Amino acid sequence: MTSVITSTIGYPRIGEKREWKKALERFWQGAISENQLLDEMKKIRLDHLQKQMDKGVDLIPIGDFTLYDHVLDTSFMFGLIPERFGNYNQSDSLNTYFDIARGNDEVVASEMTKWFNTNYHYIVPEIDGNSNPELINNFPLHYFNEAREHLGIIGKPVLLGPMTFITLAKGVEKNKRNFLLKKLVPLYIQVLQELKNAGAEWVQFDEPILCTSTTKEDIQLFNEVYELIHRQLPDVNILLQTYFEAVDHYEEVVSLPVAGIGLDFVHDSGKNLDNLKTYGFPKEKTLAAGVINGRNIWRADLEKQLTQLETILKKVDNERLIVQPSCSLLHVPVTIETEKEIDPVLKDGLSFADQKLQETALLTKALNEGKESVEEILTKQKEALIQLWGDEKQKDASKDRTNTWKDQKIGRASDYRTRQKLQDKYFNLPLLPTTTIGSLPQTNGVRKARMNWRKGEWTDSYYETFIKNNISEWISRQEEWGLDVLVHGEFERNDMVEFFGEKLEGFVFSRFGWVQSYGSRCVKPPIIYKEVVHQQPMTLNEIAYAQSLTDKPIKGMLTGPVTIVNWSFVREDISRFEVTKQIALALQEEVKALEDKSIRMIQVDEPALREGLPLKEEKQNDYLEQAVYAFKLATSLVKDETQIHTHMCYSEFGTIMTTIDQLDADVISIEAARSHGEIVADFEKISYEKGIGLGVYDIHSPRVPHVEEMKANILRALRVLHPRQFWVNPDCGLKTRGTEETEAALTNMVEAARKAREKVKQSVSGS
Repeated sequence: MTSVITSTIGYPRIGEKREWKKALERFWQGAISENQLLDEMKKIRLDHLQKQMDKGVDLIPIGDFTLYDHVLDTSFMFGLIPERFGNYNQSDSLNTYFDIARGNDEVVASEMTKWFNTNYHYIVPEIDGNSNPELINNFPLHYFNEAREHLGIIGKPVLLGPMTFITLAKGVEKNKRNFLLKKLVPLYIQVLQELKNAGAEWVQFDEPILCTSTTKEDIQLFNEVYELIHRQLPDVNILLQTYFEAVDHYEEVVSLPVAGIGLDFVHDSGKNLDNLKTYGFPKEKTLAAGVINGRNIWRADLEKQLTQLETILKKVDNERLIVQPSCSLLHVPVTIETEKEIDPVLKDGLSFADQKLQETALLTKALNEGKESVEEILTKQKEALIQLWGDEKQKDASKDRTNTWKDQKIGRASDYRTRQKLQDKYFNLPLLPTTTIGSLPQTNGVRKARMNWRKGEWTDSYYETFIKNNISEWISRQEEWGLDVLVHGEFERNDMVEFFGEKLEGFVFSRFGWVQSYGSRCVKPPIIYKEVVHQQPMTLNEIAYAQSLTDKPIKGMLTGPVTIVNWSFVREDISRFEVTKQIALALQEEVKALEDKSIRMIQVDEPALREGLPLKEEKQNDYLEQAVYAFKLATSLVKDETQIHTHMCYSEFGTIMTTIDQLDADVISIEAARSHGEIVADFEKISYEKGIGLGVYDIHSPRVPHVEEMKANILRALRVLHPRQFWVNPDCGLKTRGTEETEAALTNMVEAARKAREKVKQSVSGS
């Protein structure tokens, strides 16, 4: 009997110790040459392939690796370079590539936004009707040949599919998709032809757009695109890969003219499996079954997954089944083996990327050799999960605590207009007040100090004095620059979620559990494994100290409950909403502690609120209602004079402006500069009366924008927003920026606000 095989959709790029990130940053700093960078990246790439081969993966992905972002790679491969970056120059291609991602002194970077409902950010392609794509560099072919030459691997090249690429691109109206696809599809065919000639047996086309709410028209266009490819290259085995949800129009999708279909059987709410059982699966096609969770870090219940696979095998022949994770493993850390300090009971319940490869291989072995061949491992895995999640009494007590709020009205005591009058009188801020989002530069000195303290080389009191000195220095700087609302700088914080997780009961942290967020930026998500409880004030000492240094208002800075959940690895034995409510109650206590110490401006950031939005429209309303409930639970018990702020960034917010309004925050700041101010157009369609700051410059680029550029961004927003509601701020926090560029940018921002203030003052005074 022909065997079931294993595969992977994608593997983490960053390396066990973030070697990928470190190489990139050394190159950007000028410490290594382009050739040295490429040599280091090649070594990392080949090491990752070797590891997957050693773990028993039969069909190994090739080309899921990138120097920055896989979507940017696709744009670059097809020569879709925005005009502002000049004519493409093969000899300087790497600098152009990074300029598109990061910007330079002359031009802004391309927009960056969230990859579906994950915390990974991709560089948004810029395409319009005048774009003329051409195949500049067949990256998948290069990686395929490299893997075969050095490791003897006949890999599975991975490409972002044409339909998803076009749909995610900026500037492509729906009625123009056909026109642009006619230009683009022949280039995909050229890539495939070259891969076929090189000996590729399977090619993976990622089409996660199929897991959003699709129409019959969308499916028809899919069919036309893939029929065209199939007619040109009937012998190429295309695996059309979906993930993050179930597919709509199941029967039509599995009938598309491709050799294989990849389906997510983890995040589909059972729909893909139900459709498979109801409608079957084409006998001539291969099914790649994603049965290991690629987005969370808990060990799989292998017996349960094996039962699921046995059900699938009733509809699919052995020789046409591939067992794999539900999505690319770039969303989880690399390996649990380097974690020496995590409690053994918890560690036994964890599964990072390498362990997920082992789980996939175990399931495949069970299918091929019989369950008895892995019986001992299945039993141990089951026992580990029971030991981890066993205390039902604790779960009931936690639920009782959150349920005490179930029937109570959650909301501010007075409406916004009433609060606004009291807050205007209390703070007495000028027109177009200036502020920042929260964090200030985390220099090497700050990071080294934190490391010295964590290692025990610095005492608590010595470290506290160091932090206070930094706060004092930067309060003076902000006053000197003329900012109206100041921040304490967050020098004591490593990450906006990790910091709070370390102080709340119910969290634990890995040492090397990094995942890529954007570019070389990696985050280490906390692990929520039991009830979340507020133990003592988390932010009060630093914020109260900062307020004691100035007469200007200081914003208290907290991370919101939805963001903490969306940016953590969350326990799976209770609902995510239950965990979110626990965190909201903990933050409620922190908000009260700040207000009791006369901190009357408190920012509760929710940058990940939009990120967690379900891909299916029918599921979105429940999620948004829960997000509003959690935010209000955390923030709505304050006095009218206390001004609640929130912040959101790097997502598409136009579709959830009603929800943003329902949060009832007094002031919201939203990223706008990186997306070139396009969110301004959303305010032409809705009425929004609360305070709002649309970011006037992009902090993820090293360039310092000019005064007139920021002034133009302010005035553009004032076309649709009243000057009395508008705040002037950067897109996001400044922790990743240098001291000199921060000083230059904020000085320019304050000057831009002053000039804009003068321009509108006369019209405002007469309104």
